[in-house]
Amino acid sequence: MILARKSPARGKIPFRVTRDGGFTLLEILLVVALVAVLSGLVLGVGRYARDRGRTARASAELASLAAALESYRLAFGDYPRTDRSPGLLQALLGRRGPQGDAITARSMIEAGRFSLRAGDPLLSEASEMLDPWGEAYGYAYKSELPWSNPSYVLYSGGPDGRVSAGLLPGGFPDYLASGNGDNLWANPP
Repeated sequence: MILARKSPARGKIPFRVTRDGGFTLLEILLVVALVAVLSGLVLGVGRYARDRGRTARASAELASLAAALESYRLAFGDYPRTDRSPGLLQALLGRRGPQGDAITARSMIEAGRFSLRAGDPLLSEASEMLDPWGEAYGYAYKSELPWSNPSYVLYSGGPDGRVSAGLLPGGFPDYLASGNGDNLWANPP
């Protein structure tokens, strides 16, 4: 803190500047600005790490679902024919056959390892698996005719949660559509 006092009777210097032990306004503003910059850097790095973690989790879940679909194909001779996420979950739990008919078979996945919407998948036919961004995983196989794609289409909409153009004729995904740049695919081109 800066104080101005009258000088004793010498007369030459009317005021003398002295400094007590406080901080100036400039020093305080400098410290506040430095703290703001550092906290902005830490928050930015934290957000980046969280987004990378979500992407890694979605990729791992897609790989797990792809392996379960291959096990399903080996057990039943075909992939589940549906374009709905709940239908895929029911099939991988061993409750639906390739044509959608009710069956009782062993489960190809552990439902507890996935985030689910609509509760217990064994009690609700509407239950679906969610990606790390809270959207349902997309799946399609022979849902439209003619289907010339030899495989299924399994994907996550990514951080923005959308798939722009859906499927091209023949059941092939449109990887190059605007808005699909952040999508994650289980069977990329």
